[in-house]
Amino acid sequence: MRNNQNINAFILAAGFGERLRPITDYIPKPLMPVLGKPLIELVLEQVVTLSPANTGINLHYKAEKICDYLKTSPFWDRITLFQEETILGTGGALKNAENFLRSGLFLVYNSDISSDIDIEKLAEHHLSSNNLATLAVHDYPEYNNLETDKNGFLKRAATKENPAASGIAFTGIAIYSPDFLSFLPYGFSSVVTGWMNAISAGRNIKCLPFNGHNWSDIGSPAAYASTVIRQLNSCGETVYIHPSTDCNADIQFSGYLVVEQGSVIEKGTSLKNCILIPYSRINAGSKYKNSIIGNEFTIPLDEFVFTGQQDKESAVCIGQGGSDRRYFRIKRDGESVVLMQTSGNDPDFVRQIELTRFFYTLNISVPRLIEADYHNFRAVFEYLGSVSLYSLLKIPRTEDKIESIYRKVLDSLLLIHIDATRHVRECRCLEERIFDYEHFRWESSYFMEMFVEGIKRIDMKDTSLVYDEFHTIASKADKFKKTVIHRDFQSQNIMIAENEMPRIIDYQGARMAPPAYDIASILWDPYYRLSDSLRDRLLDYYMSKLLNQDYFTKAEFMEALMLCRLQRHMQALGAYGFLSSVKGKSFFLKHIPEGLRLLKEDAALLKDDYPELYNLTLRL
Repeated sequence: MRNNQNINAFILAAGFGERLRPITDYIPKPLMPVLGKPLIELVLEQVVTLSPANTGINLHYKAEKICDYLKTSPFWDRITLFQEETILGTGGALKNAENFLRSGLFLVYNSDISSDIDIEKLAEHHLSSNNLATLAVHDYPEYNNLETDKNGFLKRAATKENPAASGIAFTGIAIYSPDFLSFLPYGFSSVVTGWMNAISAGRNIKCLPFNGHNWSDIGSPAAYASTVIRQLNSCGETVYIHPSTDCNADIQFSGYLVVEQGSVIEKGTSLKNCILIPYSRINAGSKYKNSIIGNEFTIPLDEFVFTGQQDKESAVCIGQGGSDRRYFRIKRDGESVVLMQTSGNDPDFVRQIELTRFFYTLNISVPRLIEADYHNFRAVFEYLGSVSLYSLLKIPRTEDKIESIYRKVLDSLLLIHIDATRHVRECRCLEERIFDYEHFRWESSYFMEMFVEGIKRIDMKDTSLVYDEFHTIASKADKFKKTVIHRDFQSQNIMIAENEMPRIIDYQGARMAPPAYDIASILWDPYYRLSDSLRDRLLDYYMSKLLNQDYFTKAEFMEALMLCRLQRHMQALGAYGFLSSVKGKSFFLKHIPEGLRLLKEDAALLKDDYPELYNLTLRL
């Protein structure tokens, strides 16, 4: 955007939101929350990327509520309100603000739009053209009602009586030159009237395509729910609980769960694919599924809105992790199962099948293998539900309850460390997979490349000293006694059944390595921060059982644990860097602060032994 161009913005926020009723009987559409943020706040965050001199907002329906919210917004000092005594429409609202808008270009953005369309690109195109208006459009069959010529200029807006043979959809986002205001009549009108008047006068209205972007018009309960779920997925989550929620830990949930501000959920509740609007209350023992819930209403929705499953036979893509393997929930003989599809060059495919069989025969809580197709690199597994330990812990729980769940998790891990190790000769692919010096060194190099250089952009002019310390760490770690380990034993790889029994997934990376590596992964997990006192109790619980097997002394284990904490947290930060910058999974960035805090804590404890690594962490 050219800095010398004066630009204002205008947000249309006056409408009744009739198709969203009964929700909008309580909440005006611009204040509909999406994971704790009202729609109008999300729009303001988009608009501010253009650095507008001022932002106008028109109000009518429940204007006082919207105004009260805007007064708390960080954008308040740059907002001018235009309260309409009667609804003026999308055109009349602009004409009513003519004195405000006529000083230069202006952006218009509907307040019921959720989108990541690049409005800077839209503005740059408008500035480089002779257009009176430039409309952001896309191919959206449900709303394709704009007819253009071969150069992309608007010819007309189709109607039900006079539909377009082929069309394009307006996104509700546009840039206008101030002359456009002269084509709008006073009083109620649609912006379409201004477009048609301008075209009749020989002026250009350009339709600029923005296909491939996220966009939704929050016009109906189903559209609202779809927007919320898409936003949840983009964050790598399945659960959102507002911090103000009063939620009893004794509830069951599955699928997606969104609980907005001030809501109360009493004990014994069962929720599946539910969105609770602000200040909702769910009474004890209630059961809901596939619904938007308020105090005075429940809006049932098709399960497709939440899962994307077109029919009972179609597959639903599941999983938010970092793997390139794809997992689908499908129906087989009336039951849900998981279909795993890998590429032909995935070395873990056969290994995962063999490890599943090996662990399952030892009563280690992995999913049962139903079918393996080696030719097509597909396998079918038992479905373990949708609730991971990571998502379960989004529901507030007492420390006693958390400790009980984690003890069960550690019991499952002990079966891998003890029973699988005892029988490891029965699984050759595992017996020969040793996590040795080279693997430890790979992790520290991965950390340097993907995180230190890739994310933090730190140019290490001389790496020799810190690499010498990596060599020492890897050499020592390689000498510790080895058992079978999971290798990525963290809260997202532990599913929780209805009886709160843990089930383990994503174990195809299992190796022979110091078991302290898994303990560092689960008790010092960047995905969920345990209190120091709880972590100490859980560590004592695990060690009391492991040391009974005479595998280690306490001193040996604790020495291994310190180095494994360093290794694990370097590996995790490297992975977050790789997955976000290379794989485009930006939601992993949110875990970096805790991962880095843990690494700094590790390095501080060992700074006398590894001063170069400690100094490096101070720069991160």
